[in-house]
Amino acid sequence: VQLVESGGGLVQAGGSLRLSCAASGISFSWYAMGWFRQAPGKEREFVAAISRSGTNTYYADSVKGRFTISRDNAKNTVYLEMNSLKHEDTADYYCAAKWLAALTTLEYDYWGQGTQVTVSS
Repeated sequence: VQLVESGGGLVQAGGSLRLSCAASGISFSWYAMGWFRQAPGKEREFVAAISRSGTNTYYADSVKGRFTISRDNAKNTVYLEMNSLKHEDTADYYCAAKWLAALTTLEYDYWGQGTQVTVSS
């Protein structure tokens, strides 16, 4: 199983980034997907999740209205569109796959290696 994130980088506050996570080795449409982040010296935290079909989405309060999670089951890929970025969004961002049901906690089955997002103030 591989989850490979991409799209991270350096952006100014107020800017936008789009993260992608390509999955292989799993039946992608059977897995809910999530995005998490971990800032230096802090615990990993939930950012967003999406159900298997994409019908249901869930967001942390800190990103609601600014971030959008989506998925393309034909491409085995989940996305995180991040707008109005703030310095406090700086972190390593990880995608994760959970069999059947989306969770807002860390109990996911598979994790990617992460992609770094740095927002300059």
